[in-house]
Amino acid sequence: MNRIGLALGGGGARGLCHIEFLKAFDKLNIKPAIISGTSIGAIIGAFYASGLSGEKIASLAKNLNFIEISKLLDFSFFHMSGLVKGDGVMNFLKENIKVSSFSELKIPLKIVATDFWHRKEIVIESGELIPAIRASISVPGLFNPVKMNDNILTDGGAINPLPYDIIQDDCDFVIAIDVNGEKSPEKERKNPTIFESVMNTFQIMEACIVEHKMKINKPHLYIKPSLNNIELLDFQKHKKIMNSVQYEVEVLADFLSSL
Repeated sequence: MNRIGLALGGGGARGLCHIEFLKAFDKLNIKPAIISGTSIGAIIGAFYASGLSGEKIASLAKNLNFIEISKLLDFSFFHMSGLVKGDGVMNFLKENIKVSSFSELKIPLKIVATDFWHRKEIVIESGELIPAIRASISVPGLFNPVKMNDNILTDGGAINPLPYDIIQDDCDFVIAIDVNGEKSPEKERKNPTIFESVMNTFQIMEACIVEHKMKINKPHLYIKPSLNNIELLDFQKHKKIMNSVQYEVEVLADFLSSL
C-alpha cells in the first residue's frame, strides 16, 4: 500500500479546519503513515496520532466557547517573555490526549519548533509529547517560550510553517495543508493595532517561507483553503472555519481515492 504523509501547517484558529481533512481520511478508512505539524498543526496532529477520530476532535473544537478559551489563555502581565503562561493549554492537552510520549502514539508524529537563540529548526519526534506541542505553539510575544534540553524553543512557524519536507523520505505521497489564510483590508484603511501588526507580520513571513519552499520542492498535493480574515485567536468561529473547506475536502478525498 502507498504510504501517505500528512503535513498540517500552523495558523492559529484557522488550523481548526485540519479536522475536516482528518474526517475525510476516516470516511475513506485511510490512515496516514506519518504526520508532521507546526503550531496548531502540531496540536491537531497529536490528537489524531494518539488515536482520536476526526469526529472526536471536532467535538472538542465545538466546545471552545468564550469561557473555555479564556481558561486556555491564562494571561499574565508579570512575565517579560510573553502575555500567556501556557499552563491552561498544557492542562487542556493533558486532559484530552491520553498519551504522554511520542512512543505511545498510534501514528508516527514529527513536531516543529524554533530554537530561538541558535535560530534553527528543531524537529521533535521522541520523548515527552505535551512539552513538544507547547513549544511548537509558542508564538513570540504571545506565549512564554519553552525550555527543552537547555534550548529556548518558540513557535515552529517562524522557521517551517508547513513542514511537509521533513516527512518526504518517510512516505510515498505527501499531502500538505496550508492554513496561513489571507487578510483583506477594510474599505477604510486604518493603522493596525499593535497585536495586528505583530500577528499579521508573522503571517506574512510564514507565507514567504512556504512560497520559497514550494519553488524548490513541492508536496504531491498542496491544499490552501480560503480562510479570509480569520484571526489567530478566533477559535469561537470554529463552525465557520470548519464549514468553509468543503471544496478542499472533496479535492483531498478525490486524491486519496485515486491512490
